[in-house]
Amino acid sequence: MSLFSSLFGSKAEQSDKFEVLGVSEYKEAITDPKVQLVDVRTAKEYKRWHIGKAINIDFFDKVDFQKSFEKLQKDKPVYLYCQSGNRSRKAGRRLIEMGFEKIYDLKGGILRWQ
Repeated sequence: MSLFSSLFGSKAEQSDKFEVLGVSEYKEAITDPKVQLVDVRTAKEYKRWHIGKAINIDFFDKVDFQKSFEKLQKDKPVYLYCQSGNRSRKAGRRLIEMGFEKIYDLKGGILRWQ
């Protein structure tokens, strides 16, 4: 079983609820002003630089993470990113457990964006 499979369960769940997008696909997808774009890095990292109108929900702040994501719409896609892709992948797992239907992750994180 691969690491990705162990994080997200079956391949069906992986493809139905979680998808990793390359930079060009991700850039195109987030052009919609109504998109739920979330930076899961720390506030300090976010203040340094972030993508467009992303909101900041710190992956490491478990209480705020839960409360903040509960305010988002579970039936609409959520676009996540972090520094390198590790935290956003873990955040995606939490979101699936919370009942979110579709999560997109930026491959390689914001490091690939520049």
